[in-house]
Parts: sequence; C-alpha cells; structure tokens
Amino acid sequence: MKKSDENRVVVARIGAAHGIRGEVRIKSFTENPADFAAYGPLATDNGRTFEVLSARPQKTMMIARLKNVTTREAAEALNGVELSVSRDALGEADEDEFFLADLIGLTAKSESGEKLGTVAAVHNFGAGDILEIRMVGSGSEMVDFSKHTVPAIDLDEGILTLVLPDQVSERDEADDDDRTEAQ
Repeated sequence: MKKSDENRVVVARIGAAHGIRGEVRIKSFTENPADFAAYGPLATDNGRTFEVLSARPQKTMMIARLKNVTTREAAEALNGVELSVSRDALGEADEDEFFLADLIGLTAKSESGEKLGTVAAVHNFGAGDILEIRMVGSGSEMVDFSKHTVPAIDLDEGILTLVLPDQVSERDEADDDDRTEAQ
C-alpha cells in the first residue's frame, strides 16, 4: 500500500481480466476485501475514476464489474492500475489501530533510538505485509511487518521502532539459549 499523494490512499489494484464481459480481478488492500467498493468512485493516478457496479470474492481476489468497462479488451488494459480514495473517506482509525498508509513517511529507529531510515512503502506480495525502509546512507531494505520487527509505533511522534532481521535472529537465538539453560 502506498499513498498516491497526501490526500489519497490506494485501496486496491486491478489485476487480470476475468471472462469476456469486462470483469476484472481486484487485489483489495482493505481489512475486509469487499470494502474497497464501499468508498464510492475510485480514482487512478491519472485522474480517471471508476464506479464499482458489483464485486464478489473468488479465492484470494475479488471479481468486480466496473461501470463503462464492458469488454475483455477494456478490462485487460486496466491490469496493474491502482485505485485510490480520498483519505477523508476512510474515516478515523479506532484507538490502537492505524491505516497501513499512515506508516509511510515514519522515521524508523532502533530500540536504542538510533535513526535507521524512513518507511518508503508498505507492500504485500501475498505472504504478508512488508515494509520498505529507505535506510540512512545504504539504499532500501525490505522488512517483514510483524511484532518482532516492529514492536512499537507512535504515529503522533512519527516514529516506529524497527528491529532488523539479523537482530530478530539474534534475539530468537538468545531466547533459545535462555530456554536451554532453564531446563
């Protein structure tokens, strides 16, 4: 998930065409996959808007019919297009909840407070959420978004605590050593 700009949040991505009547596969980024269709017209980066006429689940995707997309060729032309809504349409997150898009731009710091980088994007390639961290002075790192790697998030301060994967492995090994000594 990424912010398409400060006022828009990507809620879905159009995939391959489905059938011959213009339906498309949709990868939804909303907690309930069908909710992507509940926000009203969805916009693309180039300003085009789509109204979802119907949507139904199929395995890990949604199958949707979009207004004015009536042929397989028109559906195929949309493959890979990201759909966004106004940030205001999402409402407010409950206490102790946040939108993944809100993580983008946060400063990533180590547990000791050292600045490690900035969250550039949140990805999901099918196996869970991945944070792309633009590291200080050394390119980008892709990090599993879990309680082990991100034990704390402070949206008000604009900071998340990041435990890098090699540190997670060291922590797991220390936990194993502690368990062995306790036996």
